[in-house]
Amino acid sequence: MSGAERLVQTPRGEARLVTHRSRRPVATLLLSHGAGGGLEAPDLQALAAALPSVGVTVVLLEQPWRRAGRKLAGPPATLDEALRVASDQLRVRTPLVVGGRSAGARSAARSARRLGASGCLALAFPLHPPGKPEKSRVEELLGVGLPTLVVQGERDPFGRPEEFPAGVDLAVVPDADHSFKVPARSRISRDEALGILVESTVEWIVREISGNGAG
Repeated sequence: MSGAERLVQTPRGEARLVTHRSRRPVATLLLSHGAGGGLEAPDLQALAAALPSVGVTVVLLEQPWRRAGRKLAGPPATLDEALRVASDQLRVRTPLVVGGRSAGARSAARSARRLGASGCLALAFPLHPPGKPEKSRVEELLGVGLPTLVVQGERDPFGRPEEFPAGVDLAVVPDADHSFKVPARSRISRDEALGILVESTVEWIVREISGNGAG
């Protein structure tokens, strides 16, 4: 089911919001995409399809650079600007979770607290560039200051689960890479991998966000 779309103006140009509304929302999840793709990312689409039926409205943010047809994302601060504008447009009455995948996860980690969110969802958090663990972005993650869930593929070259510090709330998708794809001979299918991502997100939202009166 397609969501309701609207365009919003940001300091960096036009952005697009796609809302998948729950009839009886207990939380709202604002998600942005990564630096190498858009809203068609399977993990974003899986959450948008599944969560409204369990009480979570999902709003997908298409960043201005993507909307304009450019192939590369702008500097991190520009991603945060668009996320702020999107959050301001929502005016939600439920607890807000700010999240995203990859570069969108970093932007969410930097922005969630300033946006008044009750939590942060980091999908495929790029802990470091592939092969360069010394260039860690862990401080962004540790600085969220809110309940945070990281959903990470077991084979993600941007940060394998064992590279994350102790204490990080981490859901691991077996055999999955940075896009949550699994090999043909994996012990699980692609649909099962995305199912783990969805189930982990729902369980965390119930436990940490909607279930404890947050917001």
